[in-house]
Amino acid sequence: MKQDVRSYIAELLGTFTLVFVGTAVAALQGFGGISGVLGISLAFGFTLMVLVWTLGPVSGCHINPAVTIAMMVASKISVAKGVIYIIAQVVGALIASLLLRGLISGIPGTTGDVGANGNPLGMTTLSLLLFEVVMTALFLLVILSATRDDAPVGFAGLAIGGFLFVAHLVGAQLGDASLNPARSLGPALVQGGAALDAVWIFIVGPIVGAVIGWILYRLVRAD
Repeated sequence: MKQDVRSYIAELLGTFTLVFVGTAVAALQGFGGISGVLGISLAFGFTLMVLVWTLGPVSGCHINPAVTIAMMVASKISVAKGVIYIIAQVVGALIASLLLRGLISGIPGTTGDVGANGNPLGMTTLSLLLFEVVMTALFLLVILSATRDDAPVGFAGLAIGGFLFVAHLVGAQLGDASLNPARSLGPALVQGGAALDAVWIFIVGPIVGAVIGWILYRLVRAD
């Protein structure tokens, strides 16, 4: 099997795993789950940490369209390959949400919630959007710095997963902290309703933030 094909499969599987595990923990909070914000944060952060170590050598472990777009802007991946990465990521997220909905439908009292992002506190659209922009920008700064050739060997997963963990410690309380358009789009398409109405925020915000993150990286680091 060609390496490019392996990398596309890795992106699909990686995004599937991140979305399935993270949103499963989030969805369970709606009907008896006890892990709360800390559990959601750990689920996303530690899952990403493990995926960076396991799939990073195969595809770079983007598993996030915003990351792929930033890598395209930075000329670290071709546009053609990047587009296929994004398609694989969205498909992986959608499969994860469909599977999760099928599994939790067997639990009494379920409402069809599959952990989609939303706005439960009624924040203004601008506030919600800016949180996504700021946190994704910082996320990309961490990713680009942790994956430099001169970065400490073996610590990229800890840095990247660790930042996603702390981002969720804040954002999970707001219905926010996507930082990943695929993570938001998959659950929103399956859950529908208000989640689908708000999903554009969690697509536009991370993409804008990712580009800003690349700019910040160029300002503080010299390749």
